[in-house]
Amino acid sequence: MKKIDRLGWAAGLSFNAYGLRIGVRVNDERVLAGAVARLPPGWQPTAAPVGRLYSILAGGAGSRPGVRRFSLLYADAERIARAEDFAELLEVFESRLRFDIALNTPRRVFVHAGAVGWRGRAIVIPGRTFTGKSTLVAELVRLGATYYSDEYAVLDARGRVHPFAKQLSLREPETHRQIDTAPARLGGKVGVKPLPVGAVVLTEYREGASWRPRRLSPGRGALSMFDHTVSAMRRPELAFEALGRATATAPVLKGSRGDARATAEAILQSLTG
Repeated sequence: MKKIDRLGWAAGLSFNAYGLRIGVRVNDERVLAGAVARLPPGWQPTAAPVGRLYSILAGGAGSRPGVRRFSLLYADAERIARAEDFAELLEVFESRLRFDIALNTPRRVFVHAGAVGWRGRAIVIPGRTFTGKSTLVAELVRLGATYYSDEYAVLDARGRVHPFAKQLSLREPETHRQIDTAPARLGGKVGVKPLPVGAVVLTEYREGASWRPRRLSPGRGALSMFDHTVSAMRRPELAFEALGRATATAPVLKGSRGDARATAEAILQSLTG
């Protein structure tokens, strides 16, 4: 860490997010704004000592003609990324930062899931990468649901879902490259207050499938969500408390889906009564 401290840092800031104090420093103050744009939703600046420090070393032209220096990313004393493309390094920083918060926050339970609000309750869609949850969230938002997240459903101890409203990461069909999309571009609004869970939807995309879900018990629903909880092994008591309350009265629906639009319409129709 002492060697990293001597690399020459030009600017930085410290912030609070979900009960964690985190610092970011850069070797070129011109790139600080790009790092700040990658901070998690709801972050607040703080002057308190930090428990985690990210160091971003921007590369560029070297001392010899035709030679370029790699950009480097450190989390405390660990080098976690090296890239020629600085934008690629910032993507790694953003993803790692969100994961570290999800893993270590003492106040919330982060479930790898999409989430939207519908008539005063949250619809939670647990799923790993490439299961189609962002696509389904986008269609729900287009149909009038309120956007909460396409990456993490953030639960408190009472089982309520809080916003984690990063931009939606929608993939191009052919290249699978992610494109950040603001909810407003889909005609949607962003949630601002916690909501009790109104439904848990366990689904993955399967070509040609129709949405014909079966209903799971609250206990099986909580266990299914536990499998997608980042801090499950680190703080299982808090996770089970939050997930148990979240699924106590909410229907838990499981089944494969095909077309996202048709599935979103069916989900909303089943919850409208």
